[in-house]
Amino acid sequence: MTLRLVVAAGWRARVERTAAALPGIVPVVKGNGYGLGRATLVPIAASLAREVAVGSAWEAADVPRDRVALVLTPPGDALPDDLRPDAVLHVGATAHVEALARRGDPHPVIVKVASSMLRYGADADALPALLDAVRRAGLRQVGWSIHPPLADTPEHARANAAEVRALLARLEPGLPVYASHLAAADAEALRAAAPRHDLRVRAGTELWLGDKSEMHLGAEVLDVRPVRPGATAGYRRTPVPGAGRLVLVGAGSAHGVAPLEDGRSPFHHARSRLAMLEPPHMHTSIVWVADGAACPETGDWVDVQQPLTRVAPDLVVFG
Repeated sequence: MTLRLVVAAGWRARVERTAAALPGIVPVVKGNGYGLGRATLVPIAASLAREVAVGSAWEAADVPRDRVALVLTPPGDALPDDLRPDAVLHVGATAHVEALARRGDPHPVIVKVASSMLRYGADADALPALLDAVRRAGLRQVGWSIHPPLADTPEHARANAAEVRALLARLEPGLPVYASHLAAADAEALRAAAPRHDLRVRAGTELWLGDKSEMHLGAEVLDVRPVRPGATAGYRRTPVPGAGRLVLVGAGSAHGVAPLEDGRSPFHHARSRLAMLEPPHMHTSIVWVADGAACPETGDWVDVQQPLTRVAPDLVVFG
């Protein structure tokens, strides 16, 4: 089985340009490493900045010892026993602080402030209690965190900048403020408007996947076999739609490959969408091609339409 991600030759140069346009950047490397793998991205992130943000406490070990690991997801009671002592943890509620206090963990912390995302963070009413809990637990606060929603349109980008600016006005200066989903121009304007704050921009998707044309996800065809009307196939004994061929694609749920949100097939060949016989399962997906239609052959590669933040390719090939 093979799910392969091919990365264009100019990808690294674009990453470096993006980082240069965001002074104070904090690269984010979390989860599946945006499809490229955390082991691939962490060394690049460490070359771009002194601080590297990761998704969970279990990912903090990826960050080199000469770089600061910022753990974005607040702690619960379960943390790695070997969590590096200098890992910076985020807290957004008194329960997060209490979890650290029960463990006796003296990690430095960043306090998350509630944003319109409403995921983690203390709102204006709860912030004093959270700060008091941090002090009583003997934890050292080293920053603030603001995490607005994705900025996938110019309007959303402007809204994020306005939200961060309003929150900056409520925060005491002196500690760094880490914010996500800000455009370079908006970050520059915020620094000019709030010069007493040390604004640092976290960047993940924009940094690693900012140009979709640089990435191509494909899966290898491992077998093709004829099928007659009335036959059933697959794990679920699914009736085939008619005479044609079953194409066995070497990628499935084990790679994070799934139907699209609208239920359609993620597989394409010869500019046509390939119909799934059943949902992808483990390391193989079965698609059906009607007699007379363009059909891939064994050894061909079909295009795979999936969010790269979800998939686990077997191969990542740099051009």
